[in-house]
Amino acid sequence: MCEFCTPQADDEDDGGAAGPDKPREKAAPTSRNYTGPFRKTPDRLLGMGLIRLYQLTLSGFIGNSCRHIPTCSEYGYESIARHGLWAGGWMALFRVGRCGPGGTSGLDQVPEMLGDSFRWWTPWRYLALGRKGRPAP
Repeated sequence: MCEFCTPQADDEDDGGAAGPDKPREKAAPTSRNYTGPFRKTPDRLLGMGLIRLYQLTLSGFIGNSCRHIPTCSEYGYESIARHGLWAGGWMALFRVGRCGPGGTSGLDQVPEMLGDSFRWWTPWRYLALGRKGRPAP
């Protein structure tokens, strides 16, 4: 084990300005996908399951070629979890389209809430979510 991995006794003082180290709590296991609260409806679970299946199988063969943070599959997983299969699916589809040549890059988070202008019968409005200088939802 390396020096950082070995547990140290609580009574050791290394003379640092911060004082003695307090016992640390074990961190909860984290996931690369969205772990926040969401309604577990069948359509959301199906969409999230398909994306997770892609992540476990095909994603390793395609490689890390996404130009955004979070990656397109993580974005799709979170958007479906937060907004459902219809709205989240359109958001994920347009995000994958923006990832190609001539598209955007950088930090592109899933909006926590959608504005009143986003309706189920207007899926083209989700295209504007990833544009730079986009209007607030």
